[in-house]
Amino acid sequence: MFDARGLGEAERLIDEWRGSIEERSRRALELSSRLARLTETVRSPDGLITVTVGSDGGLTRLDLGEGIRRRPAAGTAREILATLRAAQTAMVTTVTATTSETVGADSATGQAIIETFAARLRPEDCCRD
Repeated sequence: MFDARGLGEAERLIDEWRGSIEERSRRALELSSRLARLTETVRSPDGLITVTVGSDGGLTRLDLGEGIRRRPAAGTAREILATLRAAQTAMVTTVTATTSETVGADSATGQAIIETFAARLRPEDCCRD
């Protein structure tokens, strides 16, 4: 059984756990909100192609400069895919930084989030020329 001192200690521990859980929950919600709003925009080396991806790595905007008309279609397609891959890779870097700022990249939650995004946005067999 608990005496008064033991009961007080148990209550203090419960309060600490509750506070810790509430803080982790707050940080996880903040991370979720920030991740949902992330975008990355990358321009091709020649400046003729600009792609923007959302946090899921999906293409949300594609801009082509007028000079693109003078290039062969196959080359343009390859350059679009290369620029898309660069934007997706940049997104992984941004997700890692955002995760580090909120829940910590070293935490189990942070590691799981970063690994999930990296696996989804940098698949080994995606978009190869």
